[in-house]
Amino acid sequence: MTAEPIPPVPLTLDGSAILHQMFRVRWPAWNAVAAVERQAMVEDAAHVLTDMEQADTSAVFSQLGHKGDLMLVHFRPSFDELNAVELRLAQLKLLEFLEPSSSYVSTVELGLYEASVRLYTALHERGLKPYTPDWDEAVAAERERQRQAMAARLAPAIPARRYLCFYPMDKKRGEVRNWYHVPIAERQKMMREHGLVGRRYAGRVNQIISGSVGFDDWEWGVDLFADDPQVFKQLVYEMRFDEASAVYGLFGTFHLGLRVAAADLGALLGGRLPAFSRSPA
Repeated sequence: MTAEPIPPVPLTLDGSAILHQMFRVRWPAWNAVAAVERQAMVEDAAHVLTDMEQADTSAVFSQLGHKGDLMLVHFRPSFDELNAVELRLAQLKLLEFLEPSSSYVSTVELGLYEASVRLYTALHERGLKPYTPDWDEAVAAERERQRQAMAARLAPAIPARRYLCFYPMDKKRGEVRNWYHVPIAERQKMMREHGLVGRRYAGRVNQIISGSVGFDDWEWGVDLFADDPQVFKQLVYEMRFDEASAVYGLFGTFHLGLRVAAADLGALLGGRLPAFSRSPA
């Protein structure tokens, strides 16, 4: 592979820190506890989680399948605040009956392939060399301009949708195909095609991409929120046919959850799935 005249690494913007917590309920132990004690534990946990969900920065989901029973999702401005959430929840008596089955740590990421290639090419044509002071100054200015333009997307609220599909993913490395050896301009074109598929589902699904390189076992996390779960299958299936996914996409474990207001936690742990309002309590 020959060296590119411009850097191979696209710019990104990082926003809210995200924590997904998946738990299995220890049902035999939970059901063996006296009803009055269960109620006290549920009320305490519901109070804490209701406070957390008020600003649409935490949400509770009933998880389908053997991978877990309960999924908690938290968006916060920093990892410090995520850790405070985790520690606060760890103090709940209810946690004695919840066995962690998985978790995922990431941060909202907005990729800037289009802006990066455009900027890098312009700077190269001006005769600037990558990572020199003038180059870095221009990159910093572009990054700040993009950050201001996309501020709302960097700190999103958790969408008030009934269903959540979460999965991690990588781009392929090694063997015959390696995403990280493909020139940036070619990756830009593939990501543009990939994005066009997602845009066709606007209004039906909310997608939040988060970066996890250096934070967790995969490179990205994908959260899809919708009121019709079939849209997840349609969207992910259609995306499998674009080159970025068909040739280079590697997918981790999928988690599917149904949103439950924190105030209805008692009903969920009592074996009933409550309806979900678009305006959580």
